[in-house]
Amino acid sequence: MRLLYTLAWWLALPLVLARLWLRGRQEPGYRQHWGERLGFYGRQPASATNTIWLHAVSVGETRAAEPLIDALLAAWPACRIVLTHMTPTGRATGKSLFAKHGARLVQSYLPYDTGAMPARFIRHFAPRICILMETEVWPNLIHQCNRYKVPVVLANARLSQRSLGKAQRLGKLIADAARGITLVAAQTQDDADRVRQLGVRDVVVTGSIKFDVVVPEAALATGAALRAAIGQRPVLLCASTREGEEQLILDAYIRSGLPAHALLLIVPRHPQRFDEVEKLISAQGLTVQRRSGLARDDAVAADTQVLLGDSMGEMFAYYAACDCAFVGGSLLPLGGQNLIEPAALGKPVLIGPHTFNFALVTEQAITSGGAALVADADALMAQASALLQDRARLSLMGEKALAFANQHRGATPRTIAAIKPLLP
Repeated sequence: MRLLYTLAWWLALPLVLARLWLRGRQEPGYRQHWGERLGFYGRQPASATNTIWLHAVSVGETRAAEPLIDALLAAWPACRIVLTHMTPTGRATGKSLFAKHGARLVQSYLPYDTGAMPARFIRHFAPRICILMETEVWPNLIHQCNRYKVPVVLANARLSQRSLGKAQRLGKLIADAARGITLVAAQTQDDADRVRQLGVRDVVVTGSIKFDVVVPEAALATGAALRAAIGQRPVLLCASTREGEEQLILDAYIRSGLPAHALLLIVPRHPQRFDEVEKLISAQGLTVQRRSGLARDDAVAADTQVLLGDSMGEMFAYYAACDCAFVGGSLLPLGGQNLIEPAALGKPVLIGPHTFNFALVTEQAITSGGAALVADADALMAQASALLQDRARLSLMGEKALAFANQHRGATPRTIAAIKPLLP
């Protein structure tokens, strides 16, 4: 089965590279560092320093990995980390977050899962351990790690019932890969139970590392500056929105509205959609400003109805600047996004009905009183409007969100404790 999978990779490679080139029209980062994606790293030999390989596919996983990376570097002072990504935005986020570690952290793209390419990566960097964040399972990568005796850890692991069904339909390919994983540190007991059904032998429940993320002081300062630019107007943030959701939100905004002086702040999840979303807003006849168009001391115009968050690496700042946050990916059946970040900043959280990727944490947040479920975009506007006009209720809900986030901290030290026997 794995041989057929490998053959499919090689046959698809020209199309994969063509897609990279096309995506590069909107995101130039996709046209850079192709050698890394193909497993070529020049003549620089692998360092003799103990190397920990950690893979974080994109922005969310990279930000979630921050407390784990800090803890790994503290626990093993002589090691370096090779941090791999699949997307330019993930790489840019890593560069911003981990510049503080200097030469102790090296970034690269993950090589394509052809077998030969992961093998070249392993020979070049000589990692002592491979740590995959959340849901990344690559059969050839795991096979090559087993071949070179590199333990594989799936950290902060989550597996929805839907994803389990998809994995099981792949049969022996995923079953063999699962058996090749040395350790899984799962977010919840339900995640652990589903992972075991795939055939992983060693599974522990550590909780979600995302609760341990420390909000950078610089992000708080940026958020305060953005809030000063907005002024005293109430702000509803729609964060990490996905294709199709912005139209629903804008239609509901026009129908139901917010308080007359309130500001709608929309931050699409994918940067290549910034221009598209601006056109959507303008097509509705709404007055829009872009975050990138605000100079240091500029104010958001009083007649601006929608502020478009079109900057990367500032999500904490957007959360800090808002009064109430809706977390996208949940109005349509996309599985939802991470609601821990706004909760950690003490912001009331609104979430749509489609949260299968974060089912338990969403349920816990709602039970705590720090989050509320909205059935659709109209319900989102109605709930947000009620909150923004009731400061006491808004404040209480924010306090409950912060208490919920603080209550679930501690996954990072538990994950480090689980990893230690594999990395003397």
